[in-house]
Amino acid sequence: MPLTPAENPFADPFADPFAEARSARLAAWGNSLLAGFAQPDHVVEEVVGKDERHRVVGLPGDAQGEQHALSWALGRLRVLGVTGLRLALPAEGHPLGLTGPAEFNAAALAVGEAVLAVGVPLGLIPEIEVYGPPGDQSAIVLWRCHQVREAPPADVPSLHEAERELVEGLREATVLLARLDVAGAGPEALRALDRYRRRGHSKLLAPGYPPRAVRVLESARQVSALLSIAADSHGAAVSAAEMAARAAVLTPLRRIARRAQVAAYNALVDEREG
Repeated sequence: MPLTPAENPFADPFADPFAEARSARLAAWGNSLLAGFAQPDHVVEEVVGKDERHRVVGLPGDAQGEQHALSWALGRLRVLGVTGLRLALPAEGHPLGLTGPAEFNAAALAVGEAVLAVGVPLGLIPEIEVYGPPGDQSAIVLWRCHQVREAPPADVPSLHEAERELVEGLREATVLLARLDVAGAGPEALRALDRYRRRGHSKLLAPGYPPRAVRVLESARQVSALLSIAADSHGAAVSAAEMAARAAVLTPLRRIARRAQVAAYNALVDEREG
């Protein structure tokens, strides 16, 4: 059974709140492979990351329950006519990047992510099994293939639109964080922001992506980091009214950051199609 976002919030289960979503890694490196910028072995290594292994099930023509290694499955998708992969990061009330049907959308929403193929109406949703003691965990990921509707992905902006939204969003997030008593934020939140600031970003996206996409993704992650601190801060927001006001500001900013991430990961596909 796939984990819920609360159990495993679409990122690596290794205590990094800003880790890259598995569907994001698959979309980025799968696109790089399909466009001829990366080799299969390297792509698999990047997508699997710290996980134990990844398998794909439910490809067209497969027997029920038949599983394949990720490298084989990516090759099979290319043979089927897949020319690119698009990221979806849906949240409650916001089916970002999804096309339907309702069953697929519900399954993607349950884990907060999905990958949609370009050229063939297929979608992939990760089912994640985490095992091992705290501090020494790993994961097995089963990518389940579904038939999807051929339709424009929901609410996905262009890269230009996403960048414009982020400029204002980053300004608002910074102002909001300044209004809150950052010194009163929880120690875990402050440590998380420090990890974000110290981490390297040289491997954002994958070979072949335009520099603008890398820039937009970095800005989107910065907004997300600031919002995480703002959400965890207990300084200025002490009354119910102040907390409600804070939530009213944070919600649209989260949507802007998620839309920008999807636009950045889809940029290589959009560029090739354009």
